[in-house]
Amino acid sequence: MNGVEQTELSQLDTICEKAEQIFEGALQEFLVHGYAGTSMDRVATSAGVSKATIYNHFGDKEGLFIALVKRLAQKKYQIFVESHKAELMQAEPAIALRKLANTILDHSMQDQEYLAFIRLVIGESGRFPELAKTFVHNLGKPGIQVLTEYLTNQRYIMIRDPEATARVIIGTLAHYVLLQEILQGKEIVPMERDRMINTLVDLISPNLTSAS
Repeated sequence: MNGVEQTELSQLDTICEKAEQIFEGALQEFLVHGYAGTSMDRVATSAGVSKATIYNHFGDKEGLFIALVKRLAQKKYQIFVESHKAELMQAEPAIALRKLANTILDHSMQDQEYLAFIRLVIGESGRFPELAKTFVHNLGKPGIQVLTEYLTNQRYIMIRDPEATARVIIGTLAHYVLLQEILQGKEIVPMERDRMINTLVDLISPNLTSAS
């Protein structure tokens, strides 16, 4: 690697560090003050950077918020699916589904910052539909695609509509998090997670064929 390449890599690292610094500051401000109540001055102070630096990276507040939504969605997708994808693709259906469900619920329901951000995205989605679309595009859609691929390619599982089944599974998990945690419903309509996961597995069990 020559000197020019090293300089370019160093500059990229600096840009990434600055962006991450801005993301961390912006997240705290948006969670505390909401979208409307957050100013670029607040974000700059929280992130420890100049306001000009934020504008150079993201253009405006909406651009920053969309980038933050995309970053968090991609980060959760990496945790939920991508880091376990190879393992899940090789596992038996009942094992894979339990693993996926528990991973999603563990990393959703135990992350209060993530839950608070979901509330924020939902609350702002009426005025800024692109925010919700960005979240779905970077987390919901790829998750459904991976699960659909798994259900389609499993030779021991016979499902008439793999995509619809994947949507039912992901939708059930999302609804569980939404109702139990985001909407504070766990004391009103309690449901043990193992009971819910077992029921999901039972839904596909009649479609399992013998291994012979």
